[in-house]
Amino acid sequence: MKTTTQHDVSGDTVDSGRMPQTRMLALGSSALTEGFALIGFETVQDATAEDLEEVLAELVRGNQRAMVIVERTLARGTGRWLDQVRNEGGRIVLAEVPELSAPSNYHPLVEDLVESILGPQALEERT
Repeated sequence: MKTTTQHDVSGDTVDSGRMPQTRMLALGSSALTEGFALIGFETVQDATAEDLEEVLAELVRGNQRAMVIVERTLARGTGRWLDQVRNEGGRIVLAEVPELSAPSNYHPLVEDLVESILGPQALEERT
């Protein structure tokens, strides 16, 4: 796995009277992750599907809480740990973001779900 860059964020639990820290991570292209590094996220630049699997395995095995920002190409993949985190819910939150090179082409998966339930007109702009 590539080395993550950590910026004042920790996955360690703190004093027994306090909640454990929530790790904040971003995986994707170097252009995307540089921005997240500026606001304190741990980053994996130019991450691969294998990198994502290793990070998620570490989080699950360590019973850690985390917010994980993942570029669309990685988020739409499959893998044992990615599937487990998607189905587990709560402790590890995955958020998908579009590639910086094509943000206008982004189509979140939730749009398909909304359209399947409410119909295609549900997401049309109203004037």
